[in-house]
Amino acid sequence: MDGILNIYKEKGFTSHDVVAKLRGILRQKKIGHTGTLDPDAVGVLPVCLGRGTKLCDMLTDTDKQYRAVMCLGLTTDTQDSSGTILARHEVAASQEEVRRAILSFVGRYDQIPPMYSALKVGGQKLCDLARQGKTVERKPRPVEIYRIEIHRLELPRVEMTVSCSKGTYIRTLCHDIGQALGCGAVLEKLVRIRAGIFYVEDSLTLGQVERLRDEGALERHVLPIEEVFRALPVYRCCPSQGKALQNGNALNAGGLGQEAGEYRVQDPQGRFVGVYTYCPGEKLLRPKKLFFIGGGPL
Repeated sequence: MDGILNIYKEKGFTSHDVVAKLRGILRQKKIGHTGTLDPDAVGVLPVCLGRGTKLCDMLTDTDKQYRAVMCLGLTTDTQDSSGTILARHEVAASQEEVRRAILSFVGRYDQIPPMYSALKVGGQKLCDLARQGKTVERKPRPVEIYRIEIHRLELPRVEMTVSCSKGTYIRTLCHDIGQALGCGAVLEKLVRIRAGIFYVEDSLTLGQVERLRDEGALERHVLPIEEVFRALPVYRCCPSQGKALQNGNALNAGGLGQEAGEYRVQDPQGRFVGVYTYCPGEKLLRPKKLFFIGGGPL
């Protein structure tokens, strides 16, 4: 299979566990996930199949949306409720003060990644170093919180939906809110409800994938690669461009005007080939990501 499956990652599985189990279910080796979810977190995990694995880095870079429960008054070494408790504090802030502190994080801010994360420093995962009792300096990374919607505020717990940019750690957002309030905070529950164009209501558990496989009905749940780029304009090649297309070369495209941009390119028969970037100064479409192998389009 070539494309993307919208998987619902269940609690207790790592993202790598999901990939390993899918390789067995689908009897297919070429599978990759599009960004880790903590074992205790659940929700949307787009998984790329076959030639779709070329999309892994592109899908990892999409915006995300989470439903989270934050508990004030605690700090842990993992910034969530699964970690070792480092301190307990009374929550002296009022509901309105908590609300203001939470909403003050809407916008851009520099976030320091947690030690218990899959990021690498000097070739080693931070979580591996943390398990050895080591702490290393992490550089703050710019993230953006687009929106926070507070659904329930019953101290010490707050239930909220967070829409954010790629690379945002909701554990760390909770920790930072707790620091701002002076009482600490941890992430207690996390559901990823959206990753780019993939929504939790359309996701499949591993059990559902196995059942659909047995029924011969799984293929209709696999999103074709081209659908990921449906927002891009289409450029269909003419027969004279066939050789350049098959060789993965730039395409002459002077008729596209003076505005740079990305296009999803199709062969003369209308079959998707890849994503190209138009360079108006050169009047060329240059390949950005190709999804055919050995000269054969999808």
